[in-house]
Amino acid sequence: MKSNPDSEMTKREKSPTPRVENGANPRNRGGDQRCPMKTASFHSLASIRLPKFQFYARWLALMIAGLVSVTMPAAESVLYQNNFEKEETGKVPADFMVLDGGFVVKEDAGNKFLELPGAPLDSFAVQFGPTESTNLSVSARIYATAKGRRFPTFGVGLDGVAGYKLQVAPGKKLLELLKDQKVLASIPYDWKSGEWLSFRLQVRQTGASAWKIEGKVWPLANSEPSAWLVSADEAEEPLSGRPSLLGSPFSGTPIWYDDLLVKKL
Repeated sequence: MKSNPDSEMTKREKSPTPRVENGANPRNRGGDQRCPMKTASFHSLASIRLPKFQFYARWLALMIAGLVSVTMPAAESVLYQNNFEKEETGKVPADFMVLDGGFVVKEDAGNKFLELPGAPLDSFAVQFGPTESTNLSVSARIYATAKGRRFPTFGVGLDGVAGYKLQVAPGKKLLELLKDQKVLASIPYDWKSGEWLSFRLQVRQTGASAWKIEGKVWPLANSEPSAWLVSADEAEEPLSGRPSLLGSPFSGTPIWYDDLLVKKL
């Protein structure tokens, strides 16, 4: 027996319209039970109405099983670290390569560090860590002092002898970024004698044939600044080489180095 259309229309017209309170959706009483993070990677799962805790439990199970992929930012990995506490005083660490200068491990007030003597008055360097070329950072702490109007120059380097260098030049009142001996960038910098200074220099690839060289320094007592102080763009692929410590003790006083750290970016 067919139903009467007029009778059906009458029933629909007589059915009361659901009340909507505070802008709520009358079709979704009790709240939407679907996850608001629905994406194409788990669309079929998100289309199932489940209590939230059940949904997340199932999503986590699928993620563990490899059916749902989640992209996490790559973490920096430590390639080399040395605070000299396990090194023998009076000697240079066995894995270091001294290019020139009388670098040796010394100890003061219970703290060990690498020292470059205050004489002779020349420029010196020592290499350490792995041989790499790009997507790399080097950090160190350096302590130096002035004597009268004589000032030292000191810093860190990446990519070998002819690579990139970040150095403080108090005699010029500059922080400099160099490639070999060529200055790529510099800013005025007011160095304070007799305090530990933190250095960080990095080389990272930004395109198919593009690299960014960045550096910053800050007093040990301060927090690391978020912004890089000096930077330069390079179109030529960096050469492979080891990180380095640099020093020119023109003040006639020793330069100390500590807390070496090399990371892969």
